[in-house]
Amino acid sequence: MALPARDQLKYWGVAAAVFAVVLWFLGDVLLPFVLGGAIAYFLDPVADRLEKMGLSRVTATLIITVVCILAFVILLLLVIPALVDQAVDLFNVAPTVFGNLRDFLIARFPDIMDVESPLRQSLVSVGETIQARGGELLNTVLSSAAGIINIVMLFVIVPVVSVYLLLDWDRMVSRIDELLPRDHAPTIRRLAADIDRTLASFIRGMGTVCIILGTYYAVALMMIGLQFGLVVGFVAGLVTFIPYLGALIGGALAIGLALFQFWGDWVSIALVAGVFVLGQVIEGNVLTPKLVGSSVGLHPVWLILALSVFGTLFGFVGMLVAVPVAAAIGVVARFAADQYKSSRLYRGLSDQDPE
Repeated sequence: MALPARDQLKYWGVAAAVFAVVLWFLGDVLLPFVLGGAIAYFLDPVADRLEKMGLSRVTATLIITVVCILAFVILLLLVIPALVDQAVDLFNVAPTVFGNLRDFLIARFPDIMDVESPLRQSLVSVGETIQARGGELLNTVLSSAAGIINIVMLFVIVPVVSVYLLLDWDRMVSRIDELLPRDHAPTIRRLAADIDRTLASFIRGMGTVCIILGTYYAVALMMIGLQFGLVVGFVAGLVTFIPYLGALIGGALAIGLALFQFWGDWVSIALVAGVFVLGQVIEGNVLTPKLVGSSVGLHPVWLILALSVFGTLFGFVGMLVAVPVAAAIGVVARFAADQYKSSRLYRGLSDQDPE
């Protein structure tokens, strides 16, 4: 005899509360395991495809591990040092940029940019703050990451966890399926399949889009000759994870820097703007439809809300789990809405035949 719905709701509610408490208190400890699980989930389709080609799971995992290590070493030796150097230089040159902006405004709007004008004082203050706080901010970020867990252990644990989870992924999914309550197993499988489809479309798809666009922006801007093109491309590609925000932030940053660097050279400024226009055309018409799909089910506002709430409550680990949880809540909400529309509470007596 199945448990009453009220008792089932109570037990699952307690389980959800326990999960939230564990995430709250052990978030720092769970960071490498969450990262490892995310990497394993991201790479599982690659391993499955290699298995279909006739390779064993162990061989497929080994090949993926070697390729990932080589890619990480290349990034560590070639890209990351240049990225850090450009980021530090951008913080240092910020006062000069704001000084140029101040001179530009003074020349064209002398009344507004009076010596005692609040706008002028604000620009001076912003430039000095960025220079003073930029390096401190970078050090704080690095110190916070080291405070979450020893950085060496992080680089050791995450790959190990990823390899083990990738190797045993199918067995773990099968084991979890065996533990599902039998009365609700078909419904849970259907919901899990919908959640996986949403996550696969969004995380794997948008992750690929971010890498492609970030690389494109960085290479194109550096070819044009824009200073800090690598940083701008990295930021634009990273924030592309939130639809429309990447192009807005990256485009504003790149065009702002181009105005100061290429002032009077309107061809170069137009080329910088054209890079982002072309990027948006490629993303909207090629990358997103092909890699993400048109029916993901994660609205940008819902995504931003989830990232903000989980980031505030659980810190960096909360931001990592925000998208999967948001996808799961979205799928369950749509399922609940369908159940509601088929219930008497929604339909009432309107669908009954008149007497």
